[in-house]
Amino acid sequence: MVITENPKRTVKLLLADDHQLFREGVKRIINMENDLEVIGECGDGIQVIELCNALNPDIVLMDINMPVENGVVATQKLKEIFPSVKVIILSIHDDESYVFETLRKGASGYLLKDMEAESLINAIRSVVSGHAYIHPKVTGKLINQLRRMTYLEDSKVTVDGEVQEAGVKYIHSPNSPLTRREAEVLRLMAEGKSNKAIGEFLFISEKTVKNHVSSILQKLEVDDRTQAVIVAIKNGWVTL
Repeated sequence: MVITENPKRTVKLLLADDHQLFREGVKRIINMENDLEVIGECGDGIQVIELCNALNPDIVLMDINMPVENGVVATQKLKEIFPSVKVIILSIHDDESYVFETLRKGASGYLLKDMEAESLINAIRSVVSGHAYIHPKVTGKLINQLRRMTYLEDSKVTVDGEVQEAGVKYIHSPNSPLTRREAEVLRLMAEGKSNKAIGEFLFISEKTVKNHVSSILQKLEVDDRTQAVIVAIKNGWVTL
């Protein structure tokens, strides 16, 4: 944990990333601006809360993948304790499910780590001004996700006077180890859809579907898709 402060700067930022070299690069870029300064840095989500309490930053620039406590959990806790502090997520993931989850927890921005220095500064200033900022590479995927959500809303059916979504349902449970996107993939697996069909339905690539399926099998400690569906049904996560 490192704390540095210069009262000449106006916007105070806290960096949270478990890669020190990356933090150094970002800090150098930010501190070149007259109106911005990094006042502290840390490597996990727990330290983020501690430093916010000690330094009262305006913005926390936070990696989504960190040890001890990841950026999603840290964002939720931070916004509950310090609602005025704005959070910008830094990530290597361009999957829209990560974006929706972090924005839902209270983040004001979602940036990819391969963005240019000028774009990073513009994003920070945009959030300071009260706007949300999402990396352009992710915007198209978000639009597709919204289209899919609209499709799901239009696909609901009425059963015994109650509106329900057609097909297999995934029941959210705190005991489930799966992410929101993995849960969607599992539900479609239970319907017997192929990786290609799942990708087309979710507007993601077949390769991304394969990655999600592999993650599902690993988390559920099973060897194939059928066993994964069986485990989900036994635990009440999927209803047919």
